[in-house]
Amino acid sequence: MSPRLTTRFWIDAYLARLRLADIAAFVVAHGDDTAGAVLVKLATLDGQAQLFQRSFDLTSGARVWVTLTKGGERDVDAAIQRQRGFDPDLWVIEVEDRQGRSLLDQDGLSA
Repeated sequence: MSPRLTTRFWIDAYLARLRLADIAAFVVAHGDDTAGAVLVKLATLDGQAQLFQRSFDLTSGARVWVTLTKGGERDVDAAIQRQRGFDPDLWVIEVEDRQGRSLLDQDGLSA
């Protein structure tokens, strides 16, 4: 069994990858450094947004990013607040990119 990366390590690597691609990103909520769950909000700066959450694919056992909700940015923000009410250790990363790039589908981030 391989050691798990801490959430903080993954967050730092993700933010660095976004910076290298000239994509703005901010930590909106700082969760548990070791094992906090992560939500990624992708705002396309036109009033729309999408919220991603890491989940397990039951058929393959892989960890995958799924869309928790999408639509108007206010609605997505409300969904984030509900999730934070359930999980105080939750990380929230806000990514802002007019082209809709989150990089979550890239190697090293997708699984």
